[in-house]
Amino acid sequence: MTESLRAFELAVEAAAEPGLYGLDVSVLTGTPPVSRRQRAYLIRRAENGVDLAQYRALRRAVFVAEQGLFEGSDHDDQDDDPRTVVLVATDHDGDVIGGVRLSPAAGNDDPARDIGWWTGSRLVVAAGTRRQGGVGPALVRAACAHAESLGVLRFDATVQMAHEVLFNRLGWVSTGRTVVAGTPHVSMRWPIDRVQKLAVATKGMLAELLAPLRQGVNGLGGNGFVGDDGALVPDTDVIVACDAILPSMVERDPEWAGWCSVLVNINDLSAMGAAAVGLVDAIGARDASFATRILHGIRRGSQAWGVPVLGGHTQLGVPASLSVTALGRTDRPVPAGGGSIGDTLWLSTDLGGGWRPGYHGRQWDSTSHRSAQELRSMASLVARTRPTGAKDVSMAGMVGTTGMLAEAAGCGAVIEVADVPMPSGVSAGDWFTCFPGFGMVMTTAPGSGVADAGPATSADCGRLSGTPGVRLRWPDGVLTTAIHREVTGLGTA
Repeated sequence: MTESLRAFELAVEAAAEPGLYGLDVSVLTGTPPVSRRQRAYLIRRAENGVDLAQYRALRRAVFVAEQGLFEGSDHDDQDDDPRTVVLVATDHDGDVIGGVRLSPAAGNDDPARDIGWWTGSRLVVAAGTRRQGGVGPALVRAACAHAESLGVLRFDATVQMAHEVLFNRLGWVSTGRTVVAGTPHVSMRWPIDRVQKLAVATKGMLAELLAPLRQGVNGLGGNGFVGDDGALVPDTDVIVACDAILPSMVERDPEWAGWCSVLVNINDLSAMGAAAVGLVDAIGARDASFATRILHGIRRGSQAWGVPVLGGHTQLGVPASLSVTALGRTDRPVPAGGGSIGDTLWLSTDLGGGWRPGYHGRQWDSTSHRSAQELRSMASLVARTRPTGAKDVSMAGMVGTTGMLAEAAGCGAVIEVADVPMPSGVSAGDWFTCFPGFGMVMTTAPGSGVADAGPATSADCGRLSGTPGVRLRWPDGVLTTAIHREVTGLGTA
């Protein structure tokens, strides 16, 4: 079984590390092969020049000599792109019997910036092994897994029409017809649901879980502020926010947990345009030494943002836990759901720093190295901008947070992927789903801008729309769905 030329733009996962997966054909096909030697093959990343030479020779044999799709050579620019990944299937003797190529799409040309759009191509299987046991399907599965491990959010393939049914059975979705090298092909896409899964896991339970609390006099959050992370105290200018830090994080890195407990609360107040005036903490620790480490992180955060710790509760001899409540004030709170269809979607985020050790791809530390002046400048962004809506980027990531903001406004959202500010060398999959330290999603009336964000970078990166959920628009104009519906189920604010 072979695919041609851009023979199918799919993903390759076989192994981020050489030799990770040994695949038994009988497991993949259900048909026991004649002998162990026939069925044994390994899918891994091409690890040396010999692997690549054999893979390219196999391509020439199939695409040039056998199928006549190219004259002389099927070599192209993707072969010369240092970012291109090749996965190969090798037999018992280590010879390459199949392979596939993954590379950034044409709209992803900047080597320092991966917007998360990749294609798979040049899937090929040696003639003598095509009928013996599922090497092609195994390479397809491996490619898909590898693409997702690279943080890819859109993975396309162009497949010969004869193989459309196979790809559909493997979970691919057909998106259109095309012709490549005079041969009918089908454009296909591997559905990647990383953002949807994160949104469901972190926020999807809220509506059902909080239903009893929404029956109070003012409802949960009060009229106009459902879905905000801070709560407006009725008949006052006081905003209250509360965040608990994951116990595993407190146990693993108590000073960082203490710092983050201040950070996330300041972010919650800042998103409503409030100035923080005080903190109250609740600490659980196994002993005084451990509690001191947590308090050290809280004290650093308190001093950095200039917000005093007013009091709290400490208990020793218990599992690690940490919760902080913050008080802020504003006479003009900004709701998350204040935007309307057509409003501009802004992302302001601090690209400085790097992944927190032990939390690669999940927590970006953009704050611990910043000066007090820089931190306070970013914290005042919403108050100085006065957007129609604002929400700080939470553990649901930038896209999930955008979904919550849009949900509260009774809208959906479209994010222009190429316009999202991103640090160099970070995958879109990680950046779109991580906690970025300081990150603020805002909406403004069309034509309006945002205030200077200090060290943070601000960009117009989308619009509120009338279609529920969050869609991503790619450089070729294609829209893919990242979140299919409301995130929390709490509804319009």
